[in-house]
Amino acid sequence: MNKEKRYQILSRLRANNPHPTTELNFSSPFELLIAVLLSAQATDVSVNKATVGLFAKAPDPESMLALGEDGVRDAIKTIGLFNSKAANVIKTCQILVNQHQSQVPESREALEALPGVGRKTANVVLNTAFGWPTIAVDTHIFRVSNRTGFAPGKNVDQVEQKLLKVVPAEFKVDCHHWLILLGRYTCIARKPRCGSCLIEDLCEFRDKTD
Repeated sequence: MNKEKRYQILSRLRANNPHPTTELNFSSPFELLIAVLLSAQATDVSVNKATVGLFAKAPDPESMLALGEDGVRDAIKTIGLFNSKAANVIKTCQILVNQHQSQVPESREALEALPGVGRKTANVVLNTAFGWPTIAVDTHIFRVSNRTGFAPGKNVDQVEQKLLKVVPAEFKVDCHHWLILLGRYTCIARKPRCGSCLIEDLCEFRDKTD
């Protein structure tokens, strides 16, 4: 795909959704970090249902620690991997209190040192909480990037590096959100909804559906 076509795609996505953001509910960098940590192998909808009660009781690391692992587990037991996630939430809160004055660090290295936080989670926090031009690649973005020809790659790291290279600076902060929403609702895994896609005429997928 050439850069003119990529520019058109991103321009259309921006015109359709000028101020995109995550579908996870949060009101602080801390709540975003915990929500993203909980979202592995779970839907945003299920995470939001769990965190509404959790964040009401524990909107900061100290109150989360006061809940304890059992309290966190009880609040998130409706989502997958809740045992390991509860343990990681408590360990993460302990590190935030002990090493970061109870604040979420604006540092990739510090974020990736937290239990349960990998590169993708760090990218989401840096982008959504702090406005960094990072692009977190999940299964939706990986699929859209490859299927459309926008930024093909054999694994998520390759796709991320390609996106960082080919996405113009003016689109970098929002690109992650546009692509994830496209993959979640239109360019879905089994049968993409090409007929209702904003960028159907620009997409290079050969087996388009009606």
